[in-house]
Amino acid sequence: MIELVDTHCHIQSAGNPNGERHTAELWAKTPDLQAKDLVASAAEAGVTRLICVGCDLGDSKLAVGFVQDQPGAWASIGIHPHEAAVYAGKQELLDEFAELATNKKVVAIGECGLDFYYNHSPQAEQVELLKFQLDLAKKHDLPAIFHVRDAFELFWPILEAHDGIRGVLHSFTDTAENMNKAVEKGWYIGVNGIATFSKSAAQMAVYKAIPLQNLLLETDAPFLTPTPYRGTINEPKRIRVVSEFLAELRGEDLEQLAAATTQNAQALFGIK
Repeated sequence: MIELVDTHCHIQSAGNPNGERHTAELWAKTPDLQAKDLVASAAEAGVTRLICVGCDLGDSKLAVGFVQDQPGAWASIGIHPHEAAVYAGKQELLDEFAELATNKKVVAIGECGLDFYYNHSPQAEQVELLKFQLDLAKKHDLPAIFHVRDAFELFWPILEAHDGIRGVLHSFTDTAENMNKAVEKGWYIGVNGIATFSKSAAQMAVYKAIPLQNLLLETDAPFLTPTPYRGTINEPKRIRVVSEFLAELRGEDLEQLAAATTQNAQALFGIK
């Protein structure tokens, strides 16, 4: 059986109402699904490792707590740009968040970044929280998981001022130009179920053009369920669907793609 890695999921709040609000509300629609069961079903599908990604302080705490007794799971701690207004200027909360980075099962900072499509938080506060998390990543020599939407024009100059950051552009749907900029930095490009239902020829061309050594697979579970499972809650086991779709799209052998993306995940996050 091939081995795969889900490099971005939010399963820590499955069966638990204390995670990030929108994620917890979605998991609440499937009350019988527990986080530990999602890990087990993923492993049965060949998804032997996964990264549980936090989106605010409470959600990050939940992710860190959940992965402690899960050998194939690790945590990323993040303050999503949507949540920036809650934390901007709140040093006590930021200090509490920063302390999580010392946990041995924390392998990344994020998801963090800029979202100027929704602008749920003021742009200046999004920038403040992004810079805070970049400094934290640098301090602990951790990679970053980036959420960037309609904001690359400001994102790139900020990153130029934080030299040496390693990372992945999560849920990438942007241009070939921005993909190539990331690849030039040695970054990775995260692809999920969007690829299976996108109608954009330009996006398909980008997915085909991502160098295999820079490709990562993700689900963003419980969101972005791939075709043919649209309309259901997404789970880490659906990485298999994404990998099969991409292998066919890119004209690559599935085993080759699985091995390469697994090696990429191990290299970026330092997981075994």
